[in-house]
Amino acid sequence: MKSQIKVLSVILVLAILVMVSGCADQGTTDTGTEEGTTDEVKEATIGYVLWDGEIASTNVMKLVLEEAGYDVEIIAVDAGALYQGLADSQFDFTTSAWLPQTQKNYWEQYGDDIDSVAVNLEDCRIGLVVPTYVTIDSIDELNDNKDMFDGEIIGIDPGAGIMSTTETAIENYSLDYELVSSSSAGMTAELKSAIADEEWVVVTLWSPHWAFNSFDLKYLEDPNGVYGEADHVETLARVGLAEDDPELYGIISRFNWTHDDIQSVMSDLADGVPEEEAAQKWVDANPDKVNEWIGEN
Repeated sequence: MKSQIKVLSVILVLAILVMVSGCADQGTTDTGTEEGTTDEVKEATIGYVLWDGEIASTNVMKLVLEEAGYDVEIIAVDAGALYQGLADSQFDFTTSAWLPQTQKNYWEQYGDDIDSVAVNLEDCRIGLVVPTYVTIDSIDELNDNKDMFDGEIIGIDPGAGIMSTTETAIENYSLDYELVSSSSAGMTAELKSAIADEEWVVVTLWSPHWAFNSFDLKYLEDPNGVYGEADHVETLARVGLAEDDPELYGIISRFNWTHDDIQSVMSDLADGVPEEEAAQKWVDANPDKVNEWIGEN
């Protein structure tokens, strides 16, 4: 009898242990479901070019997506690598596409493998720009004033669409000038230095750009139409993003802003405000627009 009691006791203990273990396992699973501990992390990778406006839009979008719960990585590349990266799905999207003119060569090469999402900024322009104290008004006057400009057009990074268009302009107008590669920051530093000494300088520039708020500038007329009509800035995405992440695709498809919006961020950047801080300032000042992009309005 005692032997039977011992056996029953052991069986009862084992049964209790199995039940406790099962409840513990079930509790862990439920916690994960109820508290979201097993939810997949939302991630986004943004490619962009190091132009002032694109630095502004990319950092603003990074903060917006983080507010929506995304872990965001931003990667700066030149224009060619940006389009190739989108076509190869290295990036989820970009807000940096100047079309249909400035980056048309890249679009023609990679556009079949890229999703055109939406226009995020209207009425943009590129061209050759001089200070207003410069007494010429047209590109076809440059050769007669070569010495005043030291025979140089100050450009930005060599892969930029505005650089290839300027090379076309040099050929089209038979300009005896050297196109000097630099960077967006390098170009504006040269512009600022020349203006401080009231020297003649011609640069590749675009609008919107903070320089037009800081200095008195003018576009040189382009009678041959090399620089084309007005551009817009587009949001482009990798093919398949709409299906892979409808929430992310919805946010970037709603993203659009004005020249005043982007100018405010660029002006802070020009004043030396760190990129994320300048973007955060704009985000904090525009909650309704941010909520509209996220889809909370």
